[in-house]
Amino acid sequence: MLPVDHYTGQDALLADRLGILRRTWQFIGDAASLAAPGDYLADEIGGAPVVVVRNAEGGLAGFHNVCRHRAGPLVADGSGNCGEAFTCRYHGWRYALDGRLRAATDFGAAADFDPRDFGLFPVRVETWRGLVFVNLDSAAAPLAELTAPVDAAWGPRLPTHPLTERRVHRIGCNWKTYVENYLEGYHLPMVHPEFDADIVVADYQVRIEGSVVFHSAPARDASVNAGLWAWLWPNLAINTYRHGFMVERMTPVGASETQLDYFYFFDPARTAELAEMFLVSDRVTAQDKQICEAVRRNLDAGIYGGGVLSPKHEQALVWFQARVAAMSGA
Repeated sequence: MLPVDHYTGQDALLADRLGILRRTWQFIGDAASLAAPGDYLADEIGGAPVVVVRNAEGGLAGFHNVCRHRAGPLVADGSGNCGEAFTCRYHGWRYALDGRLRAATDFGAAADFDPRDFGLFPVRVETWRGLVFVNLDSAAAPLAELTAPVDAAWGPRLPTHPLTERRVHRIGCNWKTYVENYLEGYHLPMVHPEFDADIVVADYQVRIEGSVVFHSAPARDASVNAGLWAWLWPNLAINTYRHGFMVERMTPVGASETQLDYFYFFDPARTAELAEMFLVSDRVTAQDKQICEAVRRNLDAGIYGGGVLSPKHEQALVWFQARVAAMSGA
């Protein structure tokens, strides 16, 4: 098992950000929200501010949301439209949507200053099924390599639906504690007793293919859930419902705090059934929050020194912890 100190403290957070999150594909949003030239999505990936923009040619481009002058922000976090250029919110330097410095506004004459040397720092951008991903590692494998097992296993069972709603939850635990909770069904009878009304918990199965952990269980006749879940390394889940799906991003925002961003994509013809789906989703999140925060408290107490993982239920945790150790230097 991973050392306990890898779940606490700023050193662990920094190791995860630099060793894992900045070297992997990270979901940033819905491509449909980037419809017009100048539309952008800005977020923080592994502690690094980034922005993805629709350019004049109709393509997507990604950059660090950092002006090359004195590190001012180009745009505020979230979404919007920057027009034909980025304008730094600090001193007004302007950048074309391809990252070139267009104008060092009112900078004055300076010896040896060549605007061509001060373009924005790029990040990689790729899309999959209408979802936008970025990667800060220029040498990383293509996104398709990560998502291939989902395409092969689910195919048309993951239809294209519009983004219906986005919700944000905060959980007071290390992100790995939450991920490990997600990766096993061992806790379902104790933590989610109502779940058995939706799926057959006794037949819950977990399998690993490539960099994806699949979960499945037979759905009952009146189930809200479709009985299929996929978790993509290192921090993204796709939770399927009978009439749509939810993309769940698990982001560390502190050594002992995790933000869950839920993006719900739902069949427009079945929106009347959203309330029941939200009820189930919110209940499960509240139950996971309670148990993960209790685990965080016990890890912080300094009594627990490490345990043992079930070969029947927790094989995905063994795989996850080994991969974390290899990439973050644990």
